Amino acid sequence: MIIIGGGLAGLTAAIHLSRLDIQVILFEKEKYPHHKVCGEYLSKEVIPYLEFLGIEISSLKPATIDRLHFSTKEGKITSHELEMGGLGISRNTLDHYLFQQAKTANCEIIQDAVLNVNFQDDRFEVETASSGKFIADFVLGAFGKRSTLDKSLTREFISNKSGWLGIKAHYKNAAYPKDLVSLHNFNGGYCGLSATETGAINVCYLASYDSFKKYKDPEIFKNEVLMKNPKLAEFFSNSEMLFENELSIAQVNFDKKEQVHQHILMLGDAAGLIHPLCGNGMAMAIHSGKIASEILLEYFQKKQTDRREVENEYQNEWNRQFKHRMRTGRILQKILLNEGLAELSQNIISKFPILMPQIIKRTHGEPIHV
Repeated sequence: MIIIGGGLAGLTAAIHLSRLDIQVILFEKEKYPHHKVCGEYLSKEVIPYLEFLGIEISSLKPATIDRLHFSTKEGKITSHELEMGGLGISRNTLDHYLFQQAKTANCEIIQDAVLNVNFQDDRFEVETASSGKFIADFVLGAFGKRSTLDKSLTREFISNKSGWLGIKAHYKNAAYPKDLVSLHNFNGGYCGLSATETGAINVCYLASYDSFKKYKDPEIFKNEVLMKNPKLAEFFSNSEMLFENELSIAQVNFDKKEQVHQHILMLGDAAGLIHPLCGNGMAMAIHSGKIASEILLEYFQKKQTDRREVENEYQNEWNRQFKHRMRTGRILQKILLNEGLAELSQNIISKFPILMPQIIKRTHGEPIHV
């Protein structure tokens, strides 16, 4: 078994399979620990499953988040309690912890880039940049939002240019509440703020390229665009950036993706990217690792199903768990990035606050038990 990509989805699957005596090789091109562009909010729905794997997130001292603020670009706020809530934890810390857990489970982890994957005679040949070629019965693709490997696999979405750019940095701000996640609209995008395990506040925003290209520099864009929202202006005016430079990722693509491509089972963002404002991407990545692991374990234990059945079962379960949440995310983005609709929707929610828990529920799952 080969897993390509050592983020949340890939590492979760590696731990699950390795601890049940499946031989796993995982390829990750970056060295741990490292930061990634991410909202760094983990929905608590995944906690029972992680505990089943022996992963104690509480040992990392994450921030406990149970409140949501949302503001229009004029700074008008609505507040809501988060029934299930989430944890604020940096990818730098969480990915490194899962990497260590995977090694403890006897997963072989190789720091190398995968250049290509070929499927022939019911087996995969995986070509790497410097470690040679590897043969496997199954391959899981967990290589993130956008990868050069998507090009070599000729995935359809990769040829479509995306108009979105993601920017992230950590800030010091002692006044920001540790139990709060806030989403703030600005002209051309939205910005999320939440505390992490270190006390630093993660600031991650998604901006349309059309709104960003005039300024080109994140610092100028922050001053000239983000801070037009009074709530963001208040935050940045009283904060100190802890990174030397912001992290960025271009061509963030929300087009539909195949969950099975050239017989590779795709996990996490490689299978589909939910809009960050839903606060659910990290949990969905972990959950997708669980789905693939359980289906493959059933195959290895029974060996009564063929590859087509494995692929169909994974596709069907992925759709059952995530399809409606992805659709809701797309609708929410269209509403919240439309000035008139955002104002109207916020007025409606202010008058009928019972609506917000229902919206949140449609982008989140139930607690994941095994």
